[in-house]
Amino acid sequence: MMRSARLWCIGLCLAAGVLGGAATAESAVIKTVDPGHPWLGFMNVFELPSNGGGYVFGSGWGTPDLTAVFNGDVLTLGPNTIGDPATFWYQGGGGPGAPGNKIMNANMYVEDNSLAGETVTFTGVVLANTLTSAHTSVAFIKDFAPDYSSFNVTSVPLTPGEFSITMATTPAAGRHVQFGFETTGVNVWVTDVAPFGNVQVTAIPEPAAAAAIGLAGLALGIRRRRRG
Repeated sequence: MMRSARLWCIGLCLAAGVLGGAATAESAVIKTVDPGHPWLGFMNVFELPSNGGGYVFGSGWGTPDLTAVFNGDVLTLGPNTIGDPATFWYQGGGGPGAPGNKIMNANMYVEDNSLAGETVTFTGVVLANTLTSAHTSVAFIKDFAPDYSSFNVTSVPLTPGEFSITMATTPAAGRHVQFGFETTGVNVWVTDVAPFGNVQVTAIPEPAAAAAIGLAGLALGIRRRRRG
């Protein structure tokens, strides 16, 4: 009988711990790497550090042009390529082996302005990151002013394993809340991309899955108690 009581306690504690965690998670709006989201692209372009590193321009880009592509549930982020061979983009003109002439800051993101004033959590799993030192990639949450003139940001480098970032966004009318990824580095001619590597990310299991595990443990404890 004592053994059955201990099993009951273990099952109850498992469920209580998981459900307690679920209650905490419910205080935040949880977003993840979902191909069904309305993903957008934006590119910021800078001069190379050797040319002063100044800001050149920013504009909306299609997500495949970033480069950022979903294959099923897996998002691959790679170095940015430009098909224009002009010397503006490539040192000495474009073509295989031509060094890039700009630093590209590619944003693959979802903008959801209904999140203003919410505590937002963005999660995912980095399956692999083979980027060389020429590029970096981070996950972010950004909270922009109504005119996009300023923003708050929290971010984390995309290293293999799970990531989770949280931001309490500003409760004000007209704010723009974004979550997604930034990949930054020199532009690369399309035939030269592979040696620079890429990042692959996907979603982590929903919190409900963990709660189900806890409830299963509770049910197991109940069954064993009845047998005892």
